[in-house]
Amino acid sequence: MTVNNYPYQKNFEAYLHQVALAQITIDEYSATLVDLFEYLSNFNAGYQKDHRVSELFDRDIQQYMNMLVDERNITNTTYNKVLSHLNIYFKYLFTQELTQKLPTLNLKGKERKTPASVSVKWLQELPVILADDQVHIYTRLVLLLISKGYNLKEFLQPGFYRAFEQIKWTPDEQAFIDQFQTFIAPIRVRQNSPDIFLKQRFAGDPHITLQGIHKYLKPDEQKIGMQLKPSQLFQSYVVDYILKHPRLSDTDLSETLRLDMVSILYYRKLIHNLD
Repeated sequence: MTVNNYPYQKNFEAYLHQVALAQITIDEYSATLVDLFEYLSNFNAGYQKDHRVSELFDRDIQQYMNMLVDERNITNTTYNKVLSHLNIYFKYLFTQELTQKLPTLNLKGKERKTPASVSVKWLQELPVILADDQVHIYTRLVLLLISKGYNLKEFLQPGFYRAFEQIKWTPDEQAFIDQFQTFIAPIRVRQNSPDIFLKQRFAGDPHITLQGIHKYLKPDEQKIGMQLKPSQLFQSYVVDYILKHPRLSDTDLSETLRLDMVSILYYRKLIHNLD
C-alpha cells in the first residue's frame, strides 16, 4: 500500500502525470508539499489539531512562506516557484472538491529585482522608441534586432540581410521597417550593397564597424533615458527571455538563443543572483 507523504499525494501526482509533467518536475512539487506539511505539523497550531487540509487558510500558507524568507533566506525567484507549486496543488484539490478553500488565492508573488545592467525597461518601451523620429534610425534598428535575439556582431556582419528578410514583425515593427527600407534604399544603391548597416558616405568598405555604430548610439542615450551598450541590452534580452520561458530546458534555450551551454549556465546563475 502506497503511503502518502502529504494529503492526497497519490491523486495529485497522478494528475501531474496526466498533464505530462516531467518526473523531475513532479519530484519538485512533492518536495515542496512534503516540506509544507511537515512545517505545518510542527509549527502551526491550527493544523496540528486535526491535520485537515480543508481547514487551511491563507494565513497558514503565508506563515510558511514567511518562514522560507526569514529563516531560509530564499530568493524571490525561489519564493515564486514554491508559491506556484502550492497554487497548482490547492487548485487541484478545489476542482476535485477535496477542499472548499483556495488558501493561496490572496498570496502574491515577489517582484524579480534586476540591476541596472539588465534592465528590461527598453523592451517594454520599444514600440514608443521605434516611433520616435528624434532617435536615429540605426539606433532604433539596433534595439529592434536585439529584441529579436540577435547580438551586435551578428547583425553587423556582411550578409545578415538574408536573416533580416526572414524576421517576422509585429504591425508596429513593420511600420518602422517600412520607414527604414525607405531610408536605406538609396544608401544601398550608393554603396552597391544589400546589407542593412551601411555608411551613409561612399567608402571602400561600406559596412559600419562596431566602433561606428556607437557613434549613433551614444547621442541617443539622453533621448531614450538609458545607456545603450549593446552587450548590456543583449544581456537584458536574454535574462527577460529565460524568465518568460521557465519550462524551456537548457538545450532548448541554447538552440533558440544561439548560445553555447556555458553561456546558458552563466545566465542561469545571473538570474539566480538577481535577488
